[in-house]
Amino acid sequence: MRNVFLFIRRYSNFLLFLVLQIIALYFLFSYNRFHEAAFSEVADRITGNINSRYNYVDYYFHLRNTNEQLVKENLQLRSLLKQNYEAPDTANVLVVDSILVDSIKKFQKYEYHAAKIVGSFVSTQTNYLTIHRGANQGIQRDMGVIGPLGIVGRIVDVSDQYATVMSVLSVRFKVKAKLKNGGENGTVEWDGASPSYIYLKDIPKSAKVKKGDSVLTSELSSIYPANIMVGTVADISADKESNFFSLKLKTATNFYSIQYVYVVGDLQREERNQLQEATKKTNE
Repeated sequence: MRNVFLFIRRYSNFLLFLVLQIIALYFLFSYNRFHEAAFSEVADRITGNINSRYNYVDYYFHLRNTNEQLVKENLQLRSLLKQNYEAPDTANVLVVDSILVDSIKKFQKYEYHAAKIVGSFVSTQTNYLTIHRGANQGIQRDMGVIGPLGIVGRIVDVSDQYATVMSVLSVRFKVKAKLKNGGENGTVEWDGASPSYIYLKDIPKSAKVKKGDSVLTSELSSIYPANIMVGTVADISADKESNFFSLKLKTATNFYSIQYVYVVGDLQREERNQLQEATKKTNE
């Protein structure tokens, strides 16, 4: 306490000056409109700058929650897409099961699982991703994986909590795709070079195709719903020894920055696989 009094005594003149200065400024800004307006402008500018910086910091720390919420909302919207359902054949007697949507009398074909990428490679010939979803969340091998902008790969291995995804950027990856405009089908594969480009092969030369055209997943694909974005045509090469084009595609997915994906569950896959196996055995 003694030190406080000594401090006040030592700097009494300066402290008195500060008090009088504050009082003078108060009267100046309170009773002079020009100075009041100038002070308000400066104060608003400083306050706005502080609030802006605070909001930026607050937004940064809440960005993860925002992204996760958007992923959940996109998952709900994606589940309502038209291609996820099909109308029953009214010419036949149907056995209604648990995947019937009563309100619109259509059968659900696909379901989606949102997943976060926890590991990714783009620099090898056989690139893979690791996602934080596994068997405990319903993930199975050979499920398709898509991102917000297009296809990503397919599930090749599963543990309880994690799954490995063979990326589109793997020389072992192949998928059926089609031209959006003409509908011609071909096969998408990667040549192991640039992570930004893949190739659509076996497109007939009769197809009307130009740079910038979109390429989508085909109805012939066994792992993806139809009409999911694959990429856009960046270059067109005609094979002189065949009647087909080789189309260089700019990938729809940016594999350097993607963080969240959706795993596609085909609810009719097991039935289709059983039928195919039965057909093979019959023809053996």
